[in-house]
Amino acid sequence: MTTHGDSATHSGAPAVAARSGSDAGEDRPATSAEGLPAALAGLRAAIGVARFPLTLPSAEPAGRAAAGLTNQLDDYLLPRLARLDAPLLVVVGGSTGAGKSTLVNSLVQARVSAAGVLRPTTRSPVLVCNPADAAWFRRGDLLPGLTRTNEPSEHPGTLHLVTAPALPAGLAFLDAPDIDSVVDANRALAGQLLAAADLWLFVTTAARYADAVPWELLRSARARGTVIAMVLDRVPPEAADEIAAHLSEMLAAQDLGAAPLFVLPETWVDGQGLLPDKVTAPLSAWFARLAADAEARSAVVRQTLDGALAALHPAVDGLADAADEQVAAADALDERVRAAYRGAERTVAEGLRDGRLLRGEVLARWQEFVGTGEFFRTLEARVSGLRDRVVGAFTGRPAPAAELRTAIESQLVTLLRGVAAEAAEHAYTGWKAHPAGAALLEPELARASDDLPERAERLVRDWQRGVLELVRTEGGDRRFVARTAAYAVNATGLAVMIGVFASTAFIPTGLEVATGAGTAVAGQAVLQAIFGDQAVRNLATKAREDLLDRIGTLLAEEAARFLARTEAARPAAETGADLRRAANEVEKARHRSGLTRTDGPVLPAVDQDGRR
Repeated sequence: MTTHGDSATHSGAPAVAARSGSDAGEDRPATSAEGLPAALAGLRAAIGVARFPLTLPSAEPAGRAAAGLTNQLDDYLLPRLARLDAPLLVVVGGSTGAGKSTLVNSLVQARVSAAGVLRPTTRSPVLVCNPADAAWFRRGDLLPGLTRTNEPSEHPGTLHLVTAPALPAGLAFLDAPDIDSVVDANRALAGQLLAAADLWLFVTTAARYADAVPWELLRSARARGTVIAMVLDRVPPEAADEIAAHLSEMLAAQDLGAAPLFVLPETWVDGQGLLPDKVTAPLSAWFARLAADAEARSAVVRQTLDGALAALHPAVDGLADAADEQVAAADALDERVRAAYRGAERTVAEGLRDGRLLRGEVLARWQEFVGTGEFFRTLEARVSGLRDRVVGAFTGRPAPAAELRTAIESQLVTLLRGVAAEAAEHAYTGWKAHPAGAALLEPELARASDDLPERAERLVRDWQRGVLELVRTEGGDRRFVARTAAYAVNATGLAVMIGVFASTAFIPTGLEVATGAGTAVAGQAVLQAIFGDQAVRNLATKAREDLLDRIGTLLAEEAARFLARTEAARPAAETGADLRRAANEVEKARHRSGLTRTDGPVLPAVDQDGRR
């Protein structure tokens, strides 16, 4: 059984600035806020497409904030803006065991909401209104996501509608679940309902009025501009003045000093579980005066509505910042990948420039293919008669050519496998060090694709065929190519490949000489004898560029394994700008609407002794 004292004290000051004028207590003309619905719809759409999938510190709070804003737009702002003259909704909220349900039952003089010692008692919200107002709440414009029922329900997604003739028309109470409920769904629903309140009646007790959770919600309600009234319940009579004074100081410190404060003493409940009339009389009378005063009700609605609208801008700015962080993080992850694979391309380019690919098997096969050392010593002195000798030297020796081509392919494939593996490791490590990247990683990304060797071999073979086609179509002396048949083209193409391996300009460095690059000089002489000096340079340059282009494509395909993951998670680049633009439109429409007009206090005054 709930215990209380036998008297009531209360104090407070007006919590709402008045709006006087011919429209007080009735719906404002549509022209006064004509831009707001469209602006709010635009904001609702912008929030609806905002995504925060990358694992960043701001992502989870932004997701919750977006859901909360969407709920408030759907549950309260849009429907309330459409009907400013709808009944005033008082959401009764507070901590576990504060006596909210008992208070609601007592105010409406009927046992409409379950009360008891089991926690939580209010599992689904209960809305109590005068029978004349039932049609409005049953329509479901406010809180459209909750299913209306005529019976109590254990499901938090329902709204139990009850009528009470003792409750004046124009006023409704919504008994919300505990704000600190042990049930997660109840806590979330309590927050959602409080955001849909025209007036929040916050109920706390002498034992729990300083708890942290209620004050967090009170500050949130203040930031949204929600009109607040306070009930301090179950106060020992001997400590009423001291506790009320302390709570008033705390309210003032949080800029909530204007909230009316009602102090209810400890007392017994009757057989129906209702508080004595003399305990609830001051609060009942205060609400009766509010229900009878259309101007005051209108002012409450407009202040809460305007405050909620004003709070949208900073909240949406936070979402926009979080969206920008998502885009910046995706860009940073992409850059780590691209840097790793740019490094791989540089390694390949350097390998083609510095002659390292001429070592080992390729060099041996090239020497075997072109001829003996004696041939190289006499080659430059006999360039003038070389064309005829080249055909004779190359004809009939397909085996060395095939071995050389295989050696070139093997050397290039080995290089590509190495740089691809190194790039994958660098990209993987770069992502692992980033919180958003680490969440996107899979073990297979730490190495090159399983089919990379096959793709690399295909790339080199395609390039080799491309070089032969280049010799065939762009050679300096087309008649020579025609006369010497396919084998000469193949042999000359191999010489071009070796030239690409040595250096772009065929100028041997000390390293090249040390690694046997004299053979490349001989290859240069062979090519110059056939095509001429400028044609040699053009062939080598084009062959090298073609090879690098093909390798760039291969490495880009490898990088795409990473980039596809950021692309799938990346929000649209303009998300932040769209959110800010939509919030600015709402703010401009709010100022044009006239909701912000203030002329003085309108809430019923609360006398210290309970007399008005």
